[in-house]
Amino acid sequence: MKIGFIGCGNMAKAIISGLIGSSTFKPDEIIVSDHDNNQLMDAKDRYGVNITANNSELVLESEMIVLAVKPQVLYGVIDEISDTVSENKLIISIVAGQSINKIESKFGGKIKLVRTMPNTPALAGAGMTAVCRNCNVTDLELEYALKILSSFGRAEVVPEKLMDAVVAVSGSSPAYVAMLIEAMADAAVLEGMPRKQAYMFAEQTVYGTAKLLMDTGMHPAELKDMVCSPAGTTIGAVKVLEAKGFRSAVMEAMEECADISKNL
Repeated sequence: MKIGFIGCGNMAKAIISGLIGSSTFKPDEIIVSDHDNNQLMDAKDRYGVNITANNSELVLESEMIVLAVKPQVLYGVIDEISDTVSENKLIISIVAGQSINKIESKFGGKIKLVRTMPNTPALAGAGMTAVCRNCNVTDLELEYALKILSSFGRAEVVPEKLMDAVVAVSGSSPAYVAMLIEAMADAAVLEGMPRKQAYMFAEQTVYGTAKLLMDTGMHPAELKDMVCSPAGTTIGAVKVLEAKGFRSAVMEAMEECADISKNL
């Protein structure tokens, strides 16, 4: 089986890296197309995959097609390939904000479509991907799609109505976490810690906290209470964060993110 990627940006490359690294696909079973020749040559040099500048050629040679383009060019791509997409080909979309219904309508015929929302930690093999399907995708095909999407992190089936929430909680949230890490490091530098070391302490703490919660199943509030000793340093910091609206700011930011996703 061959898999084709239309679009070769960072997310597509993260998936390709995961597929090859997990031996789900061999490099010669992957074909990539992109309007940017530099991106194509980078993919070929880095992963040894096949490349083409012709999207229709890619579709004809692939049993599975990953739509990995930006939303504003998606429908132009669909116009280009719709005549060559047969009913037996599985299409995986990683395009933000584009519903199953919108994509189906643009193809204008019966297609097998899996809609996904991955995130940038996929570049480190630690992605979180939400997955939903249309009625033409079989359970076996969904299982195979999940295997592919789990090659670069975790993949979870969700109802499509939750995709905007997914954008807020995982798709866009690496930016919020990066801002938190940056702020933590800046504060450590203010206290005299060297910049490089400050980032290391902040990054490892965020990573370790997430891993602890995931490994133990502990509720975040339980961990917070565990660290907050009576009249201690941590509860003092928590008091300031609460006074500054830390949690409400995060919630409002995510609400704004979801609202924008709904209108893409």
